[in-house]
This record gives sequence, structure tokens and C-alpha cells, in this order.
Amino acid sequence: MKRMLVVCWSWSNGNTAGIARRLAEAAGADLEMLKTETPYPKDYQKTVDQGKREADSGFCPRLAPIQKDPDAYDVIAVGTPTWWYTMAPAVHSFFRDRCWKGKTVIPFMTNGGWPGHVIHDMSMAASGAEILLPMEVQFDSEGGSVQRTSDQKVNAWIAQVCAALRD
Repeated sequence: MKRMLVVCWSWSNGNTAGIARRLAEAAGADLEMLKTETPYPKDYQKTVDQGKREADSGFCPRLAPIQKDPDAYDVIAVGTPTWWYTMAPAVHSFFRDRCWKGKTVIPFMTNGGWPGHVIHDMSMAASGAEILLPMEVQFDSEGGSVQRTSDQKVNAWIAQVCAALRD
């Protein structure tokens, strides 16, 4: 069975972290929550404004050290919320900081109804990796934690990922 690491960054409601935990638990995978060295403001609007500036400029914040070594895993599932139609800057930093050649990457993202080009951007950032089973999970558009994508669809995706680990 292939070894999998689930990595994600999550901010306001923890929607992305919730999906990451479900996937890691079902797959028997290790879980790594990304953190930036300088935390984002607690104020929602300040974070939104900062996130837009960062996404527009391609800024990659410095990450706090992670506990797991991604090189020790065959499959890395990477999750991000949508920030201005792309991945969160912290996830961009995670992709930028490593070599993806020979790895399998499972990109997943959460959004409030505007998925943008997140999966494409993640796939491009993981240059050299095999991209497998990308997933979009939609939540309510008011910035809340009401999941709009059915649990049936999320569970089916998780089952597909688990089956791929056995292949």
C-alpha cells in the first residue's frame, strides 16, 4: 500500500481542514496542517484584503516548519481554500518549496461557489507529479461552513482515493 500524506492550509471556518481530516482518517494517512510564520489577521476583512494583494502579486509567505517529510511519501493530497480564484498563498509556498518529480499529487479545494482556476494552478505548481483525482468541495457563498457539495460525493471521492492507494 502506498504511503500518503494529507497537507492543507485552512483559515476562517476550517472547511478545508475538515475535508483533510476526513480524507486522512479514511485513508490511514498522516496529516500536516500548514501554518505561516506570520499569522494572518483575525479580522476577516483584513485577511481578505491581504489575501487579494498576495494572490494578485504571487506572494509566497514563509511557512512554519512542518513535522512530516513529504519526500517520505508516495502520494501527497494537498488541500486549499480558494483565495481570489487560486490557491491560498501558503499552499503556493508549499508547492514552490519542493520537487514533485515521481510523486502523485491529489489536489483538493474548497470554495464558496467560485472555484476559479485552483485545481489547474495546483496541478501546474506540482510540475513533474502525476495528478490524480482532483476534487472541489463547495460550501455556502456567505463565507460559512454549510457544505453544499453532497456528503455522498465527498465520500465517493474519499473511497476512490483509498482504492488508488491500494493499487
